[in-house]
Amino acid sequence: MSIKEFKDQNMDDGQNRNFQAKTGRGEATRQKLLSAAEEVIGTKGYYRTSVVDITLKAGVAQGTFYVYFPGKKNIFEELVKELSHSLRKEISQAVSGVISRREAEEHGFAIFFSFIKEHRNLYRIVQEVQFVDEELYKWYYRRFAEGYIKGLEAAMTAGEFKRLDAETVAYALIGIAEFLGMRWVLWEEEDVPEKALATAMSLIMEGLSSNGQGR
Repeated sequence: MSIKEFKDQNMDDGQNRNFQAKTGRGEATRQKLLSAAEEVIGTKGYYRTSVVDITLKAGVAQGTFYVYFPGKKNIFEELVKELSHSLRKEISQAVSGVISRREAEEHGFAIFFSFIKEHRNLYRIVQEVQFVDEELYKWYYRRFAEGYIKGLEAAMTAGEFKRLDAETVAYALIGIAEFLGMRWVLWEEEDVPEKALATAMSLIMEGLSSNGQGR
């Protein structure tokens, strides 16, 4: 096993939680702290945020914070993992019943845009990660790409897409989704226009289709 594989494995979504709440009330408090961290860190940035800022936003005592997280970096790491898991889960559920890869791409992009509209601070939080924990930053994108690669390879095997390097295609498509979301959802605070999404789908499908057609 390589060092990268070892680190990725030990950074899995739910295996490194700092505290596993044993009651519904405890889990509610934990989620309240994570939501507060998402808003405060997404607004002020990681280095300008303190534990006090998070607890004030969450409306809990500072001592309560340390019941769930040893420190600021721990809750930041957990926040990134939770956002990653939630995003991937929503996309997976949305594309689970589709028939064609085109439908999968359309549904996946739509869910991604919907998610970042609800979690507008995701962009800043993810960009902050590369300066706080580079391995976590790499993990975030690698984990996101894993499922994408499997879906693309299945489409290539089925003859829907031409045979290309699936990992390269996955990262290229992730980039398209991120920048379209940034352009409209983040900068303009509006939905991605249907024309923009249609253009992206045409670019993707005509570029990847095994028969050179967009359908």
